[in-house]
Amino acid sequence: MLSAMTENSEKSCSKPPNGSSLNEDNARDRPDSEALNLPSFVAGSGGLDRLVNTARGYARAAASDNTLKAYAKDWAHFARWCRMKGAEPLPPSPEMIGLYLADLASGAGPSPALSVSTIDRRLSGLAWNYAQRGFALDRKNRHIATVLAGIKRRHARPPVQKEAIMAEDILAMVATLPFDLRGLRDRAILLLGYTGGLRRSEIVSLDVHKDDTPDSGGWIEIFDNGALLTLNAKTGWREVEIGRGSKDQTCPVHALEQWLHFAKIDFGPVFVGTSRDGKRALETRLNDKHVARLIKRTVLDAGIRSNLPEKDRLAQFSGHSLRAGLASSAEVDERYVQKQLGHASAEMTRRYQRRRDRFRVNLTKAAGL
Repeated sequence: MLSAMTENSEKSCSKPPNGSSLNEDNARDRPDSEALNLPSFVAGSGGLDRLVNTARGYARAAASDNTLKAYAKDWAHFARWCRMKGAEPLPPSPEMIGLYLADLASGAGPSPALSVSTIDRRLSGLAWNYAQRGFALDRKNRHIATVLAGIKRRHARPPVQKEAIMAEDILAMVATLPFDLRGLRDRAILLLGYTGGLRRSEIVSLDVHKDDTPDSGGWIEIFDNGALLTLNAKTGWREVEIGRGSKDQTCPVHALEQWLHFAKIDFGPVFVGTSRDGKRALETRLNDKHVARLIKRTVLDAGIRSNLPEKDRLAQFSGHSLRAGLASSAEVDERYVQKQLGHASAEMTRRYQRRRDRFRVNLTKAAGL
């Protein structure tokens, strides 16, 4: 099959589709934000041009910034790989894509072999990019599906999970933070992210009120008993309830109130940068990478897993460590944890649980053995 794939791919990838010119191919090769234009038979006007820009904005909002960046990198890598083989990425060739997937899995040349999950994500990125350029990529085509199935059968491994940050860990981490403005902010980030089971993008996308900023991912409401977060999350809108803690030093709501009060924030993004001297809050929203860096830094400062080399400790913890920590530490009915994390199934929640009673239900004894 591979010999036929090679012949067909060189033919189909090196020429434009019927009725298309090279200029049209170049237009389809642009990013989606540039490729959205009026049809040639429609006369442009100020109103229509504004609608085109509006439509581009909605198209960009169809996926998160991180997803769009990943898809752009996927396309750039595939296009470069195609041209190194003397072919073109447009129109889509299932034969060529099958060879590309095989190359990713084999790790031929200077590039290491990619994991099955990364290869699957790359294929999703290609499908999305082709759709933005007016093409349909059939993932069920035998040249793609058969190669991918073989890759999964031969190379699939259990997913590598990040270490969970447990309750005693988060207490040690926040204890390393100073009580200046920057420390108040980072303490609120860690405690809110932990007790809310939030993704790092959800933490930094919060606004004080609804519709404060165009790029808002949700807002907060503070009550006597706790805080309510309304989030436009990865799986849709959801509400996250965060109750007050037993003492102010470890209470996420108190930490949030302290940060908002001393930073004098009553509008716009909740978590922003601070001045170089750490005494003044700025207006710029924090990037989600700040959360990842904060977790790694405080893990080291708190001496968590100090029996491991520093490089290994840094590799074991990430933003997801907060969500895994809540799922593993909260000793409540599983459905409450599932709701807090925004998971569609209990099975997904169990993947986040690093410590749980795996044999609480003993089917061996239940079967009479």
